[in-house]
Formats: sequence, C-alpha cells, structure tokens
Amino acid sequence: MIMITGGAYQGKTQFAVSEYGCKITDGKCCEIDSVFTAECVKNYHLLVKRLLENGENPVEFTERLCRENPSLIVIMDEIGGGIIPLEKSERIWRETVGKAGCIIAENSEKVIRMICGIPHILKGQKK
Repeated sequence: MIMITGGAYQGKTQFAVSEYGCKITDGKCCEIDSVFTAECVKNYHLLVKRLLENGENPVEFTERLCRENPSLIVIMDEIGGGIIPLEKSERIWRETVGKAGCIIAENSEKVIRMICGIPHILKGQKK
C-alpha cells in the first residue's frame, strides 16, 4: 500500500499518475465497494464522509480495505489543521479521517506528503 497525503491542490493525483501510472478511482463519487479492487483511490477523505453519512464505520472499513487491497494507492487530503469546525458532524468527520489516515499509514510501505507539488517521503524508500 502507498499513501499520498497533503493539503488540497498540492499535486497528489498528478504525482500518483506520473509516478505509478495508475488508474484513478474517485472516493467522492465511486461505488463504495469498488475501492476493494481499485489500483488507486483519490479523495479518500470524502469516501470517509460518505461512509459516515451512510451509517457505516469508516475505521472498520479502512482496516478491511488494508487487508483486502494491500497494493492500493490511497490519496487523501490532510483536513485536521486549522480552525476546529463548529458543526459536530464536521468534527466527527475530521477525527475519523485522521484515524483512517493513521491506519493507512501504518499499513503502507510508503507514505508521501505532497507540498507545492514536491513529494516528501515520510515512510519507505525512494524508487
């Protein structure tokens, strides 16, 4: 598993395509179970939101995903910085995305943080 994270619009998807040549599945709108067979899923943070809205447990889902699709490339925005949201549902989403990110990072052989289009290797080796 490979995790690519960073702020919004930092070049995460472009990096994944150029570095790994992968087909992208969008967590914002894909069939939820399609990530179990996907090469790469972007917007994982939005998939977490959809799972919460559907009453599903995103932490259990993420653990299952790591077991069943260990070669997946996961792209997700860092959403934990900045002002704490007033809406309880937004705080729960933000916390759950953080938990899911920790699970993915733990199960990834490589974790990359993108800043201004520049990849920073947090875990694992360069190619």
